[in-house]
Amino acid sequence: MEDERKISPPKWATRLLSWYCRPELLEDLEGDLNEYFDRNVKSKSIRKAKLIYVIDVFKFFRFYTIRKPEIVNLLISWIMLGSYIKTSGRNIVRNKLFSAINIFGLSVSMAVGLLVISFASDLLSFDDFFEKKERIYRVNSVFQDQNYPSFELASNSVKAGKKIQETISGVEELTILRNGFGGDAHIGENIIPIEGLYADKSFFKVFSFSVIQGNSATALKEPHSIVVTESSAKKLFGKTDVLGKPVRFDSLDYIVTAVIKDVPKLCHLRFEVLISFSTAELEMPLKDKGFNNWDNVWSNYVYVVLPENGSASAFQANLDKLSKEENKAFQHKKIELLLQPLKEIALGRRINNNIGANMMPLVVWILGGLAFVVILSACFNYTNLSIARSLRRTREVGIRKVIGALKSHVLSQFMAEAIIISLIALIISFPLFLFLRVQFLSLDKFISDLVSLDLSPGLVLSFIGLALLVGVLAGFLPAIFFSKINAIQVLKNASSVKVFKRLNMRKALIVVQYTFSLIFITGTVIGYNQYKGFLTFDLGYKTENILNIKLQGNKGDLVVKELESIPAVNEISRSLMITSIGSVHGTHMKYSDPKDSVLVWLNLVDEHYLPIHDHQILAGGNFLLRPKKGEESEVIVNEQVLKHFNIAKGDPAKAIGEEVVVDRKKLSIVGVIKDFHYGTLQNKIDPVIFRYSADEPWGYLNLKVISSNLPETLTAIDAAWKKVDKVHPLNAVFYDDQIEKAYSQFSVMLKVIGLLAFLAICIASMGLFGMVVFTTETRLKEISIRKVLGASERKLVYLLGKGFLSLLIASALVAIPVTYLFFDKVVLVEFPYHQPITVIELLIGVLSVMILAFLMIGSQTLKAARSNPAEVLKSE
Repeated sequence: MEDERKISPPKWATRLLSWYCRPELLEDLEGDLNEYFDRNVKSKSIRKAKLIYVIDVFKFFRFYTIRKPEIVNLLISWIMLGSYIKTSGRNIVRNKLFSAINIFGLSVSMAVGLLVISFASDLLSFDDFFEKKERIYRVNSVFQDQNYPSFELASNSVKAGKKIQETISGVEELTILRNGFGGDAHIGENIIPIEGLYADKSFFKVFSFSVIQGNSATALKEPHSIVVTESSAKKLFGKTDVLGKPVRFDSLDYIVTAVIKDVPKLCHLRFEVLISFSTAELEMPLKDKGFNNWDNVWSNYVYVVLPENGSASAFQANLDKLSKEENKAFQHKKIELLLQPLKEIALGRRINNNIGANMMPLVVWILGGLAFVVILSACFNYTNLSIARSLRRTREVGIRKVIGALKSHVLSQFMAEAIIISLIALIISFPLFLFLRVQFLSLDKFISDLVSLDLSPGLVLSFIGLALLVGVLAGFLPAIFFSKINAIQVLKNASSVKVFKRLNMRKALIVVQYTFSLIFITGTVIGYNQYKGFLTFDLGYKTENILNIKLQGNKGDLVVKELESIPAVNEISRSLMITSIGSVHGTHMKYSDPKDSVLVWLNLVDEHYLPIHDHQILAGGNFLLRPKKGEESEVIVNEQVLKHFNIAKGDPAKAIGEEVVVDRKKLSIVGVIKDFHYGTLQNKIDPVIFRYSADEPWGYLNLKVISSNLPETLTAIDAAWKKVDKVHPLNAVFYDDQIEKAYSQFSVMLKVIGLLAFLAICIASMGLFGMVVFTTETRLKEISIRKVLGASERKLVYLLGKGFLSLLIASALVAIPVTYLFFDKVVLVEFPYHQPITVIELLIGVLSVMILAFLMIGSQTLKAARSNPAEVLKSE
């Protein structure tokens, strides 16, 4: 016999009931029918019980049980939405001042948000056009030396690339690149400067650049093959149909084997031409005997493509084994190999020897955080002004609830109103975004080279999404607040909602809003003073009126001969590099212990360099004679060299004549100069040496220019340059301008943060202005009564303004210590030679904001205090 507990009514009938029955009736009706079914199973047969159940299901198919069709619910929703839009529009028009403040604040803040979104979008889109982008990795190197902390390099050795290809399985493709190709291309009688990369034959198998002409499989196979982009083809030949054309570099002919489309801007690789790597393998070992060494990790780049099911962690383990094996040949140093995904190159950690564009994610997060604070400030304005007008809006909400509106209806009404205002603000913010985009791209050449901020359909959708999110953020608290109002309490003051023991919501939001604004403006003032301090810092030598000219491969003697005839050029020196702007050139040096090889910073200079730059010589003197080729014997060192090697116990006078070994050459110390800043002020003073080379590897001429007519002098210098070099334009920059450019990243950051500080203050002040206007309007009768009773205008202004000023003081008490601790303990720790933070820097922003707020508060409260009591109270 069938178990009765397993007997159930027909499933199709149950589904039919669920389909047509109202949700609020379904549970009770289904329960009753199931109960009748169980009784009928016991008292009648199973067949009859099921038949009765089916009949009952059809019997209850009546008007009051049928659920509304979805189309009806949708129609009702559209009707309600139309009602919300209409009501919101009336409220916006009715409260013009508050609506204008909200729309202004939201539009300005959203313009900043749009800029950050487009900036982040470009950075996240880097290298997206490569077909195998998810499987491409760069093999970086981590260089470790016993005398210095380890550091990561984006570059690697040729040997590492070849060893990976030969010994590690699971590599789909591998390509090796090398930087440093560049020079003058000779096309007939034309000489055109060009720059590019060396790339091996597998380059196009890894990077899917579009090839217009030629065979990508063989284009980079043979030595002296050159691949050009469309733009470089036009630059060299004036056309793109150039397959098989010769290009001469340094007396060698290169044959164009392929033409590719221009490199997209959002690509971390940047080049005009590609030269076959087999060319470098032929020529470089003649110049650099260590070309194929494991530790020659400075100029080459290795990229791999892993199989679709390949494991990056397994491949990294194989790299670790390879590194361990190869490092056995070295005693005091080792090189580790490290995988880096392609998508983390452009937007990733800062690595030495990076090739192409790079931006740290922290910068994007900081910009996003600052933009969010500005948007939050505008949202606070909306919340404050909405709740401040609660006395008027609660009556509206109470009436709605009395006639049947649900809590969800009120919630939807206020959320819809906030979203509508946010969408209006989006429309206004878009032209402001276009203006800010131009200003942002013009801040620094690095930014304009890095991103384009072009619009796309996806970006526009992101903008709309931001507007909706801002509307939800701005309207959330007011919507929750008004939806909880009891119809009986419609005449109560909505500002009684508390978030702290003695502060209501409006006061708390004002304090938070102004705290952020004061942190912004105080941080900008401190940062600006630090930046100015960097530019005027005593570097240990003079840079005034020194013009540095890049020789660009020309012989220094020829250029000097032409420049000496210019009266305004007082002195000329030569140097390998320009110090104190971030460029470095290192070499190894030994003293008494042959095992104690230490990296020291180096500059090659002539006998005029120290006098022109006014370096202070503590002992000894300048270079005595210009050495002949291969006869270098002298070196000048700074104090740090003596301290590090303990030469003559650090005594400059006794150190003269001591011998040191530099690049396997014995050199005698002929001079000791006072310590100076070889690197930027982010670096501590390190050991530095000056050498005088006879091989003339000069990079720059240093001109001491004293002129009453500087434009005329620069024109004369340019004319002298053109007598020697008619191809390359004069590259001459004053030393002080180069130092300023070295700190341009700080200038850009200050401009961005300063702009955000200004916007945050404007938005907060507009909100405060709205609150003051509303407060004075609602207390106008109180003011009139007090005035009738004898209160003076001064007392009335104090009475109305003290609450707002106390909030600003509370904000300052929070913002000042937070800003000081952040700069003192976090930011300036990275700068050993920073300026001390002064009290004036901490207070100038606070005083400025206080004065602005006092003017706004004073103007409105004084206007209310001067109102005629008779006019205000005549209807009472």
